[in-house]
Formats: sequence, structure tokens, C-alpha cells
Amino acid sequence: MFVFVLRRLLQACIVMLVVGFIAFSLFQYVGDPVLSMLGQDATAEQREQLRRDLGLNDPFHVQFMHFVGNAMQGEFGVSYRQGRKVSELLAERFPATLELAVCAGVLALGTGIPMGVYTALRRNSLLSQIFMGVSLLGVSLPVFLLGIFLILLFAVLLGWLPSYGRGDVLRWQGLSLGLLTADGLRHLILPSITLAIFQIALIMRMVRAEMLEVQRTDYIKFARARGLREKMVNFTYALKNTLVPVITIVGLQLGSLIAFAIVTETVFQWPGMGLLFIQSVQTADIPIMAAYLVMISLVFVVINLTVDLLYFAVDPRLRVERPTASRA
Repeated sequence: MFVFVLRRLLQACIVMLVVGFIAFSLFQYVGDPVLSMLGQDATAEQREQLRRDLGLNDPFHVQFMHFVGNAMQGEFGVSYRQGRKVSELLAERFPATLELAVCAGVLALGTGIPMGVYTALRRNSLLSQIFMGVSLLGVSLPVFLLGIFLILLFAVLLGWLPSYGRGDVLRWQGLSLGLLTADGLRHLILPSITLAIFQIALIMRMVRAEMLEVQRTDYIKFARARGLREKMVNFTYALKNTLVPVITIVGLQLGSLIAFAIVTETVFQWPGMGLLFIQSVQTADIPIMAAYLVMISLVFVVINLTVDLLYFAVDPRLRVERPTASRA
């Protein structure tokens, strides 16, 4: 177990170094930071002084090592557009993105897994056919189109829910949370549903497919032949083994909720990191773009490591095969 975790950590470090190199390359090949910060009217002396202050005259490898060292401390320089530290901007926007992603993830898991199990166990029921039809729409419709449709229906035509913004928030443990206020909760409903729809459809169809596959295995047939109750067979044996291959995809999809919340945040003007990233792309704000790339990569690396560790908790075969192989 220790060797497995150590190997995964080394792989994660290599991945982050590669991502850091790609992010650092943005500074080298996308625009001139001096021109972005000082503008066209700056003198040559001012530009040269700023280049020295930023360390842009140093060799490439020296600049990269400084970038990696600062990134390990959570520092990515100063925003060209806003003139503030990137770490401060991300710290302000991260709670909004995290709140949206967590709510969408809980909604996706809490809805997708039961729907997948139901459609596998009751394949011919009317409700199961409705679920399958809705899941097909959820997989096919673009996120931005779904978000616009929900805004049109619930915000414009019915007037039940707000169409943009985050609403009132409260500070808790240094985080700004809209879940703690009624107005913030109302603003959260439409974006979280929009972000979760695709995940619900994907998780439901995957759980259904795996559940049907497990139902045809010999040990499930043997469990039924022993006279075990149907609920025990389905939820103790079948469902547990169904979740083993699903964990990987679900983990990556939960990471993508943060990475690809850009479209949802743009449609609903949700003040998170995704909207900040879109604004930085429009103004070529390289420090924010680089920081966002590194942070999202770190999220995926952490989730991948967590998923690998969950395999040991869910599938006991992974805990016994390695010692056997080493003795052989």
C-alpha cells in the first residue's frame, strides 16, 4: 500500500511539473507582459526597469524554477488587468466555484446512481423508459443551451428563480457561502442543475450498464440459487461490484465539474474561477490563465489519487493480488 501511494505521488509530481512547464510557456509565447502592464506610452527605461523587476532578463531555466517555486507557495504574480495578486483573485472566486461544483456533484451522485439502479432492475417499466429518454437528452444537449432554456422557463416565463449572479452570501470559516442564505440558495438552483444534468445522465447510464453486466455473472446467479433475498443480492453483492469500475469515471467527472464549470458560470454570470478565466482570456491576462491551468490540473491529480486509493477500499482483490505475485 505504501509503495503504491509513493509511486502515485511521484507520478503526480511529474504531471504537475509538465503542466507547470506548459503554463509557464504562456508567459513566453503569448503577448508581452511589460507592454500589457505599462501600456504603449511607457518609456524604454520604464520597460527595462519592469523587466528587471519581473526577472524577465534571466535565463529560461532560471525563470522556470522561480515560477515553480512561487507556484508551490500559491503565488502566480500580479494580474495584468486588475493589478492585484492572482492568489487573492483566485481565493475570492474559488468558494463560488467550489460551492457550485459540490452542489452539482451531490445532485449528480444522489440522482444518477438510484436512477441507474432502478433502470437496471426495472428495465421494462414506464418510468425506466422515461429516465432513459431524459438521460439521452441530458447527454446530447449542450450545457449553454440547457442553461438558456432553464433561464427562459424558470426565470423569464415563470419568474420563480433568478437568472444570474450569486445572491446574498455569508462568511463561514473564511469562505463565502450562498447556501447559508435563502437568496443565495435560490440563485444556486439553476446553475447547479445545469452543471449536473450531463453528469446525472452519464452516471445513470453507466451504473445501469454495469449493473446489467453484473446481474449476468455466475456469483449473482449462485447467490439467488442459495435463496438469498433479492434486495440483498441486488444491493449488497451486485451494487458494490457495480461501483468498482464506476468510481474512476465518477471521480474524473466530479473533477470536471470544477474544470468545465466555465460555460455554466458564463451563462449565469456566476462569480467563480471559470468566469474569471474567461475574462482573463479576453484580455490576455496570462498570470490568471496560468494559475487556473495549474489549479485545475492539481484538482484532477488529487482526484485521480483519491480514486486509486478507493479501489483498495471497494475491491478486496487489489489487496491480495500484489502479495501473491511477489511471493511467486
